[in-house]
Amino acid sequence: MKIMPAKKKTTKKTARQKPKFRRLLLKISGEVLGGKTGGICPESVHDVAAQVREVARLGVQIGVVVGGGNIFRGLQGSEKGIERATGDYMGMLATVINSMALQDALEKQGVATRVQSAISMSQVAEPFIRRRAMRHLEKGRVVIFGGGTGNPYCSTDTAAALRANEIGAEVILKATKVDGIYDSDPKKNPNAKRFTKISYIDALQKRLKIMDSTAFSLCMDNGMPIVVFDLFKKHNFRKIILGGRVGTRVS
Repeated sequence: MKIMPAKKKTTKKTARQKPKFRRLLLKISGEVLGGKTGGICPESVHDVAAQVREVARLGVQIGVVVGGGNIFRGLQGSEKGIERATGDYMGMLATVINSMALQDALEKQGVATRVQSAISMSQVAEPFIRRRAMRHLEKGRVVIFGGGTGNPYCSTDTAAALRANEIGAEVILKATKVDGIYDSDPKKNPNAKRFTKISYIDALQKRLKIMDSTAFSLCMDNGMPIVVFDLFKKHNFRKIILGGRVGTRVS
């Protein structure tokens, strides 16, 4: 009598290990890379790279948009006398510097990475070409989008919303220093309420500062969900991908 091999049981734990998203966009503020010292903090950059590597190894396609606030913020520059458009272009260049720092950290950890810039600078980054970016993602490379949208008066939040829709991402993960969205500042109000889930309309009515209005409208109009979470807590990024209840979801 032929004995058939026993079928492997699919446990709940195994099922939980399957990534919830196939392709996503991670939005990182410049302050995250600056750590406590400002500028570019190598330890912070490598910590972020380690979390990205964890998720990339699950087979998830990752696009990243990095802010430049740790180096230069255009709006603050204009308040000090720099012409607004000039200040914004300076801020865009700062995002490319951060993108190169993150690329270096990722590649030192064995993650294939490409930087694409909305502002042409062929010696250090590829130009942003949507189809090329998608091809990189399909090949398992992390694509970092620098240079914002390439236009002044547009924030990196807007760049994140735009790129996420262009590459067909399933979600925007906004990495912050807090563990989600609150009805008031949790640092000032110990009784602040944290939302686990909130609709676009409720977020607008409550005037919750999730993204700037342009970016938020772009996400709302195209049904792009946003998850706000704390990147400083180890393995949070991976937990979200595996379906864990982390941060606040806006949808």
